[in-house]
Amino acid sequence: MRVVYVSSLTKGGPLSHVRDLAPAMRAAGVDVHVVVANETLAAEFRDTGVEASVASMRHKLDARGAAKAWRTLAGADIVHTHDRRAGLLVRPQGRMRGAASVHTLHGIPDEIFIRVGREGEPVPPGVSRARLAWLLHGIVRIEAVLTYLGRVIVPSHALAEFLLQHGFPRRRLHVIPYGIELKHRQPATTHEPVTFGTAALLEYRKGIEILLRACARVETPLRLEIYGEGTARTQLEAEAARLGVDARFHGFDPDFRAKIRELDVFVLPTRGDNLPVAILEAMANALPVIATRVGGVPEQIVDGVNGYLVESDDVGGLAAAIEKLASDPGRRDAFGRASAEKVEREFSSEGVAQRLLNVYEQLLAGR
Repeated sequence: MRVVYVSSLTKGGPLSHVRDLAPAMRAAGVDVHVVVANETLAAEFRDTGVEASVASMRHKLDARGAAKAWRTLAGADIVHTHDRRAGLLVRPQGRMRGAASVHTLHGIPDEIFIRVGREGEPVPPGVSRARLAWLLHGIVRIEAVLTYLGRVIVPSHALAEFLLQHGFPRRRLHVIPYGIELKHRQPATTHEPVTFGTAALLEYRKGIEILLRACARVETPLRLEIYGEGTARTQLEAEAARLGVDARFHGFDPDFRAKIRELDVFVLPTRGDNLPVAILEAMANALPVIATRVGGVPEQIVDGVNGYLVESDDVGGLAAAIEKLASDPGRRDAFGRASAEKVEREFSSEGVAQRLLNVYEQLLAGR
């Protein structure tokens, strides 16, 4: 079986997922080729033994850029796309080449993400009701129509339920979580002061200002490491200084996976999400996690077992959870071990690859 994975992204969770998935599929005996946005990324995949080529798609109408993938699609049994641009521009090419189509829907626009599992949520700041209506009844419905080109993989049950409520055909939807390689079974030695951290887009949806306000209320000394870029960075840096929070902003760091062991606890106060890859990366490094009870996050974090779940925008609740883990190294250690065990049990790269391979085989058998 020959499978071609296509991603037009240069960073982010969906690309991280492909980095884990492609080698796992190759190890399972699949002939894998990856089409990525630039030569640097292609070289990274080749270093893992995965064939890779480049097709840069700069926007959703970049048919010329997408055409560079055409030759690579020859002989493919499955073309599996991993972002909206690739799905729009390359899925039809795959069908024209005679391949079966699979698309992973990693998420939906930020403005409506907070409604996954919470339909009554208010309109986010700065978003008009007309824009909200277009996203819900335009963009989401277009994605639903594109589903008829093949099959769609959704990483969380929460997002799957949302999509089913908005016109996606149930028989073409498969829930398969992200897979990740377990890095450590035991937590690292505690840092001084205890170090909390997050990795996220610095935008409204991720709720980083709530994290800063919560840290300002915590009595136990701590340091906060923030990885990620976004339009809110300058405002967040000013807020951290105003609150007196010991926070360091690192911007986007391609080596974050290697630096996550410098943290004692991972925190993600997101207002809406699918199945955050950053949380899986923390769990794979035996870190306890504090996150919000939104989207697919409860499918990763079991409250009181491998971390704490709090409500979004609840500064007091988040501060209390941070205080509990900041002041209790034994609990941090127990939660961290539980995170690693959950990754091994439910999110291993090999297990997820096998589940996806089953979908491929069923799809090809039915042709």
